[in-house]
Amino acid sequence: MNSPYWFEAAVMGVLIAIGNILLGHFEAETPKWRRVGKVFIGCGLAVFISATFGRTWFYVMLGVNAVLVAVVHCWWLPVRKGVHGWTAEPREKYYALRGWKWPPPK
Repeated sequence: MNSPYWFEAAVMGVLIAIGNILLGHFEAETPKWRRVGKVFIGCGLAVFISATFGRTWFYVMLGVNAVLVAVVHCWWLPVRKGVHGWTAEPREKYYALRGWKWPPPK
């Protein structure tokens, strides 16, 4: 491969794919184009950071993202919004938080 940034794109692609597989049911009402766009934006941002600042900053970005995810799911969702950070229950509150209509269409 001629690109020196394949590693960053592969890492981000795998992380996003795993996230979509395991947590995609929480994105039920999100348009498909936004879910696909997240892959390209995530990979592009990772390559940009690595190309501009170096691979070390790519790892820093991964760490910052992990901390942000932990803060959102362990503190902001349950404490501030009353939604369980892993199960998104109660669903009514989760849908209201996302701006979706409850009950979901069948």
